[in-house]
Amino acid sequence: MSSSGATAGNRHIYLEEKLGDGWYWRMHVSEVLCSQTSRFQDIELVKTEPFGTALLLDGKMQSSHSDEWMYHECLVHPALLHHPNPRRVFICGGGEGATAREVLRHKSVEQVVMVDIDEIVCQMCEKHIPENSAAFKDPRLKLINDDALAQLEAVPDGSFDVIIGDLADPLEGGPCYLLYTQEFYRDVVMKKLAPGGIFITQSGPAGVETCREVMSFIHSTLKSVFPKVVAYRSYFPSFCDLWGFNVAFSKEQELLSADEFDKLAQERITGTSPGGTEGEPLRFLDGEFFRSATVMPKIIRRALAEETELFTKDNPRFLVSGEGLAEKN
Repeated sequence: MSSSGATAGNRHIYLEEKLGDGWYWRMHVSEVLCSQTSRFQDIELVKTEPFGTALLLDGKMQSSHSDEWMYHECLVHPALLHHPNPRRVFICGGGEGATAREVLRHKSVEQVVMVDIDEIVCQMCEKHIPENSAAFKDPRLKLINDDALAQLEAVPDGSFDVIIGDLADPLEGGPCYLLYTQEFYRDVVMKKLAPGGIFITQSGPAGVETCREVMSFIHSTLKSVFPKVVAYRSYFPSFCDLWGFNVAFSKEQELLSADEFDKLAQERITGTSPGGTEGEPLRFLDGEFFRSATVMPKIIRRALAEETELFTKDNPRFLVSGEGLAEKN
């Protein structure tokens, strides 16, 4: 296992993750469910005492049972609720199945294409994360284990109403960083969106000390391609930081009011998030919170507004933590 993943101590196993220079956090792991190195990355599913089952890629926390539903509500529903009739959705990554689970709760959705490069991630998560198993079996879902960039390039222009970037963080040598570049947004995503289409992506850490790692570059890069881009963020305990998102509109569009957001959620979303209450479609996200999440502290607003550098193939940006693996033969 990687030094930043689950490591054995004298009597216990601990998950230790580097958050920054000289900055680590550590938690007790009660069980390693499975651990494997694929052609693309180190993959670990572990049971942690504070957060339950957790997925680690290249030693970095991707999601945990205790709060993944918070993250996936924030990643999925702002885009789908701002679209008047989302029928066709493409997911870049999303191998654990939770993004597809949330997308498939929308009554209007007819087709979801999920492309995750790593078949082993999908197999592990389908086996060990039962709350996502129904999504893998839903006939509206088409799962492809391949390069999302290549698959998206191959479809006709205007194929999707919403495209979601549920990718691992951009790590040097990792499999995902090209899907954060200006070339990808301009030459692929924008063309494959139908008129009025929306793109949304996770954007890395969004704290005062961490927002300039990748979030500010993703935001500036999207702004160079899309006419309207809105950044927002939320805190997720298992990430030990505020986390950023960017939603990009292919045409100028006003954000929903809090009341409009809640009304559409009630009308258009079936069921509830894992552990939720019947009749309450969202446990964490609502209109009031979404609107507030778009309001950043002054120092972060300035970081986003002043960022001029773009994330390109020739000028990629990587998180400071993680030990990404190059593809192995």
